[in-house]
Amino acid sequence: MNTIRVDVAVIGAGTAGLSAYRAARMRGKRVLLIENGHYGTTCARVGCMPSKLLIAASDMAHGIAAAPAFGVFSGVARIDGAAVMARVRSERDRFVAYVLEGMDKIPAQDKIQGHARFAGPHELRVDQHSTIHAERIVIATGSTALMPQEWTQVGERVISSDDVFDWADLPASVAVIGSGVIGLELGQALHRLGVRVSIFARSSRLAQLSDPVVLQSADRILASQLDIRFQTQVLGIVRGDAELVLTSREGAKRERVERFNYVLVAVGRCPNVQDLGLGLAQIAIDGCGVPLYNKQTMQCGDSAIFIAGDANDEHPVQPEAADQGRIAGDNAGRYPDVVAGLRRTPLTIAFTDPQIATLGASYKDLCRTHAARFGIGSLSFETQGRSRVMRQNHGLLRVYGELGTDLFLGAEMIGPRAEHLSHLLAWACQARMTVTAMLDMPYYHPVLEEGVRSALRDLAANLEPQAVAPEPCPDCTPGT
Repeated sequence: MNTIRVDVAVIGAGTAGLSAYRAARMRGKRVLLIENGHYGTTCARVGCMPSKLLIAASDMAHGIAAAPAFGVFSGVARIDGAAVMARVRSERDRFVAYVLEGMDKIPAQDKIQGHARFAGPHELRVDQHSTIHAERIVIATGSTALMPQEWTQVGERVISSDDVFDWADLPASVAVIGSGVIGLELGQALHRLGVRVSIFARSSRLAQLSDPVVLQSADRILASQLDIRFQTQVLGIVRGDAELVLTSREGAKRERVERFNYVLVAVGRCPNVQDLGLGLAQIAIDGCGVPLYNKQTMQCGDSAIFIAGDANDEHPVQPEAADQGRIAGDNAGRYPDVVAGLRRTPLTIAFTDPQIATLGASYKDLCRTHAARFGIGSLSFETQGRSRVMRQNHGLLRVYGELGTDLFLGAEMIGPRAEHLSHLLAWACQARMTVTAMLDMPYYHPVLEEGVRSALRDLAANLEPQAVAPEPCPDCTPGT
């Protein structure tokens, strides 16, 4: 058994682990990076980047289909599924290669392959070959796509999102179970690329939305484009001769039996903490087996153990993993003198069409923390000028502000180019701007951001119920 002594051991070499490694090294510490799987981060291999490659292809296909509405006509569109997936895999491999190049630059003595388990609060066993003695430890083990046990036994055609990007061609049909961000993104992309897609949702929730008014708008818009079965339970999946046979029931209706080439299970991800031997780490865990930790320092109790990224199940998105890893690694390097790190305004984007975005405090959060103490402003993209110009006039923006202080608190939306509007609003939220100050900012014409201004004007009026809303200027054109 090989014995290694280090200042900091980081379990996991994904986005959070790499950030933690670099931060601890910046503190001048001897750091060991432990990875049980392939190098290359979830984002690059099976997450953010390959999914956007598939979505980009679907956007091109949709653009061709939408062109006649502008008076622009072309020949009959033909989708070459093999070519689509070849580009997805090729570019995916390029992104992974960038990460691997970075891994190659890490000194060999700073990394080790194998599965790590706690043997004590300062000791790890890596497979059967190494014992690691570390003064501080960072858990950055990521997450795994959830897959019910009974469905894994059906065969290789019941897949998670991790498997989609290794397809050599597009299938004829896919059932998507789950209406979260991953299910919606992949389901819509495949549909626009000519795949017969049905999305099965146990509730009426979509992506990360919690505002019932925005959710109602999203339900209506996406259900008009996609075969989404709300309030539907998947009763069973069995193998047929050449396809999978899926049985479902919508509400109290009769059972429905259908056939699909693949069933894509997108019901969430589970933190990879179950096989770490946390009982020997001497730290408190919650009912799901996830260590309890300080969200500002990433420290588990008062121990020398820190946790970051998807492993803590807080906000499993790549930017959060990078930030949390940086905080955990820095505090591991400076322990016991831990400090609060920069936690940015929460921001989540679903790259559907229209896009879905939430930022700052959600409607659900505010109902709990600011009951009767927040106001709401709204803007429908149906009549917004630039949206109509682009024929992307679908969706709704709702913005929230604090009564009494005029402080901007957050927003939820489904709408055109929400990825950009949400960044603008997230920056304002993190800067703790007031709604009045946001309205003082410049707005060009005609741009989508004018819709943000309209929503903020509505919010300002609702935050000051006695105030008289300003009359529109006489030369205002639609969208202003």
